[in-house]
Amino acid sequence: MEKKLTILDIASLSGVGKSTVSRVLNQDPKVNPETRARVEAVIAQHGFVPSKSARAMRSQSQRVIGIVVSRLDSSSENQAVRGMLETFYGCGYDAVLMESKFSPAKVSEHLAVLSRRGVDGIILFAFNDLDYAAMAPLTDKLVLMARERPGFSSVCYDDEGAVRAVLAHLRERGIDEVAYLGVDRKDLTTGLRRHQAYLDDCKEHGRTPHAALGDLSLQSGYRLAAELLTPTTQALVCASDTLAIGAAKYLQEQGRTDILVSGLGSNPMLTFLFANALSLDFGYKDAGILAARQLLDQIEEGQAPRATIAPCQPL
Repeated sequence: MEKKLTILDIASLSGVGKSTVSRVLNQDPKVNPETRARVEAVIAQHGFVPSKSARAMRSQSQRVIGIVVSRLDSSSENQAVRGMLETFYGCGYDAVLMESKFSPAKVSEHLAVLSRRGVDGIILFAFNDLDYAAMAPLTDKLVLMARERPGFSSVCYDDEGAVRAVLAHLRERGIDEVAYLGVDRKDLTTGLRRHQAYLDDCKEHGRTPHAALGDLSLQSGYRLAAELLTPTTQALVCASDTLAIGAAKYLQEQGRTDILVSGLGSNPMLTFLFANALSLDFGYKDAGILAARQLLDQIEEGQAPRATIAPCQPL
């Protein structure tokens, strides 16, 4: 007996993904006409008829994605979420937005709620101390944002590359005396990785590091700038734009217009308020788009979880 073809077989013969075949079968008007014609030709040629069980399974999809952010007031996360929403809405999905406030217990609570609701997939802005073992059953429909974990799908920012790009830009401008305002190294990404990138760059170029670490607040940037400032300082590189705004405010009060302040994150308020400042675009929105597409590949195409580094933008 001849083997009955599946949607995967039709996708392979048509040179498209399984989700595209599903959209053709469901009469999705957003499918490219040429693609639709190619898929329909293969379907007609092989007399393909989707099974009732497959149609039933497809009808159970709510086409809803859960997005768990750590802070609703985070500019970087909001930029990433904007990219996610544009991607999901364009593919016919709605989204549920939840906030964890960096609480592992709150994350567990949110994931349980989303699982009970039967969402198609979840994007989680991850942080330290999460219970990854408890999240293991969700690996096929979960993407971690800003943290990687073996066995889980993830999209991370290029923390090291961003710091090195700023430092290289300053060297090109003849700026040698560069101090660093960072975050406690207990924070893996904004803290440890960005600070270590600064230290490694100093070592490679024979410079003495001059750094101070605090938290992510404006007040911390203001205080650290006061600690680090010397008569020979030419630039302050900050681990985030929030720190940079605090540092720039301090320099403004001191009348130090000779010092360049650089942040990471492309917050428009930094360069709008302070003329002698620059900000590297981390590509947060593009990273959000990558995460959304990665999740759709998993839930629609059955692709395996993978770890991705989202590139930052050049200065």
